[in-house]
Amino acid sequence: MQKLISLAWVFALLSILAVGGGTAVLPEMQRMTVTQFHWVTEKQFRDIYSLGQVAPGPNMLMVMVIGYRVAGYLGSMVVALAFFVPDCILTLFANRMWLRYSESPWRLSIQRAMAPIAIGLMLSGTYSIARLSIHNFMSFAIAAGTLGVLMWRRINPLLLISVGGLAYLIFSNLTGAQ
Repeated sequence: MQKLISLAWVFALLSILAVGGGTAVLPEMQRMTVTQFHWVTEKQFRDIYSLGQVAPGPNMLMVMVIGYRVAGYLGSMVVALAFFVPDCILTLFANRMWLRYSESPWRLSIQRAMAPIAIGLMLSGTYSIARLSIHNFMSFAIAAGTLGVLMWRRINPLLLISVGGLAYLIFSNLTGAQ
């Protein structure tokens, strides 16, 4: 029961902090789930995040996998409710206030401030995942190549995932690296 309460508390807090999307809370999610509570290892967190990115649907459904690892199906359900419901309620009220004060000068100030905050939080999340995932030259080359291709051209991410996975598989088989 204590694990379920901890899961609910942690993921409800992360839900409220997720300004700019789930990527914004990845560093804190990693710190809490890996370092503070030891629910998953760094490798497991990285693998769960990667699975969330390639699975169909919203990528933050990955939080349910963490809940499942900690407390089975019940943990998965607790985490889903704790992570998604507070954010939905907050968004509903924020939207109503947003519409109510549409002419207020404060609205424009808040709107202009939120974009850089959200971008900063997302960059922090990206950096956090990069620190976990880039552990040798090949993983760096794949990340840099993917970024370069996406900035240069619009291409289906599934193709980049497939090519990157195949390149890493070949590299690891040739060098014995993991």
